[in-house]
Amino acid sequence: MSKHKSDSGLIYSTEHGRMCPACKRSTNACSCSTKTTTVKGDGVVRVSRETKGRKGKGVTLISGLELDADSLKKLAKELKQKCGGGGTLKLGIIEIQGDHCEVVTAELKSRGFLVKRVGG
Repeated sequence: MSKHKSDSGLIYSTEHGRMCPACKRSTNACSCSTKTTTVKGDGVVRVSRETKGRKGKGVTLISGLELDADSLKKLAKELKQKCGGGGTLKLGIIEIQGDHCEVVTAELKSRGFLVKRVGG
């Protein structure tokens, strides 16, 4: 019994970006329950400063938060407002423009998170 190429179900395309493994749609159009999963961590929130790949501009990175997508987005917004800068949320990591490690660390500790400063 021979298998035809159309039977494999595997298509390589860059048109839609990343695809959801469960419903086979793009992650933006995904409607299944895998989209609302929480980010796994070890209970320690790590705060660091990075300039790599940003033309010398520094950003504060916050990773290891065990929150669902909506809570993470809300926390990112509140931290950006507290620091008075812009930023984004990428793959469960909050990026805030500028060097705000001390402000972020103090704010997260006041909210009850176990915070660890990573890097120099």
